[in-house]
Amino acid sequence: MRLHCFQKVLSCSSVYYIVVDRFGGSSLNKSIQALAVVLFVSFSVAPFLVPHINATEDSWRTMAKMPTARSGLGVAVVDGKIYAIGGFTSNYLGTNEMYDPETDTWTTKASMLNPRRRFAIAVVENKIYIIGGADPNGFSSVNQVYDPATDTWETLTPMPSSRAELCANVIDGKIYVIGGSFHYYWPEPSNLTEVYDPETDTWTTKASMPTTVYSCTSAVIDNKIYVVPTNNIAGWSGLLQIYDSETDTWSYGKDVPTITNVPVAAATTGVYAPKRIYVMGGYELPVTGLNQIYDPETDTWSLGTQMPTPRYNMGVAVVNDTLYAIGGYDDGSATPRTENERYTPSGYIPEFPSWAPILLVLGIVAVAVVIYKRKLCKNQGRQK
Repeated sequence: MRLHCFQKVLSCSSVYYIVVDRFGGSSLNKSIQALAVVLFVSFSVAPFLVPHINATEDSWRTMAKMPTARSGLGVAVVDGKIYAIGGFTSNYLGTNEMYDPETDTWTTKASMLNPRRRFAIAVVENKIYIIGGADPNGFSSVNQVYDPATDTWETLTPMPSSRAELCANVIDGKIYVIGGSFHYYWPEPSNLTEVYDPETDTWTTKASMPTTVYSCTSAVIDNKIYVVPTNNIAGWSGLLQIYDSETDTWSYGKDVPTITNVPVAAATTGVYAPKRIYVMGGYELPVTGLNQIYDPETDTWSLGTQMPTPRYNMGVAVVNDTLYAIGGYDDGSATPRTENERYTPSGYIPEFPSWAPILLVLGIVAVAVVIYKRKLCKNQGRQK
C-alpha cells in the first residue's frame, strides 16, 4: 500500500515540475506557483487517505485464519468488522469471533446464549440477529440479537415455526426468513416466508415460495431476494427463485448452472464492484471451490476464479464489495476449517472519496484569498 501511494506521489511531483518548467521556472508567476503547490499537495495526500485493496480483479488472497475451526457458522458485518458466530465441530458452538479486515486480526467477543448451527443471520441498525437453527435438542425457533457496541445478547420473540438450514435477508429494516427444514432426522423442506420486524419485535407471514427449499442460500439486490437451491434432494433442478418485497410475489430466474450442496451466496452493492450475486463452494463429489456469478440485470451466469480452498457449509461476508469466505468443511473427512479467503470481484474500482473534490476546492479558495490579499497590498502601496 505504501509503495502504491509513493508511486502516486512521484507522479504528482512530476506533474508539478512540468508545470513549473512550462511557465519558465523562477519567472513563474507566484500566484500560479502557489496554485500548483496546492494542487500538488492535494493530490499527493489523497492516495494516503484512500483505502486500497492489494489485489487484482477476480482474484483471491489468503487472510488471517479464524481462531476456531467450525462449519455451519453465520457471519455478519457491522461497521466494517466481520463477526463469525456459532457453528459446529464435534459439538454445537456459541463462539463469537470478530475479524477486522483493516488490521487482518481476530478478537474474541461474547458467546451466543444458545449454541447453534445452520441458523439465519441478518443485520439491522448495527445489531446482529440470529434466528432458528439446530441445537442439541433439535431444530430451534430461538430469536436472539447481539449488539457489538455493548458486546451483549438479548432474547426476542421466537420465530413462529422451528426450523434450520434456512436463509435470511434484510429489506427496509425487516428480516425476511425463508425456506429451511422442519425436522432434525429427515428433510421436510419449507416454502415459508416469515418476516421479523425488529422495531416492533413481531412476526408476519408473506407469500410462500413456489418451490420448497432447505439448506438454501440467498442474497438481496434492489429489494429483491434471490434464493439459490441445493442438491440435497435428488432430482432437484437449479431453480433460482426471486422474491419481490414490493409486490409480495415470487418469480424464477435462470437456473443455476451447477447445483452444489450447502454453498454460500452474497451480493456486491454496485459501489465498488458491479451488482452481482456470487455463489461459492459446495459439496459436489468432491467438495468444490466453484465461484458462480449471477447478473440480475441480464439474468445470466458466468464463472469467476475458484476459491483456493474448496469448502462447503461455510460463512461469507461482504465488506466494501470484497467477499470473505470463512470456515466450513473441507473435502472427504468433513474436517472443520479455519480458512479466511478474500475475493476481489471483476470490475472492482475503489470509490473516489467524496472529500477529495472538497479538498481541491478549499485549496483553490485559499490561493484565491492569497492572490486577493497580495493585490490589495500592492494597491495600498501605490496609493501611498
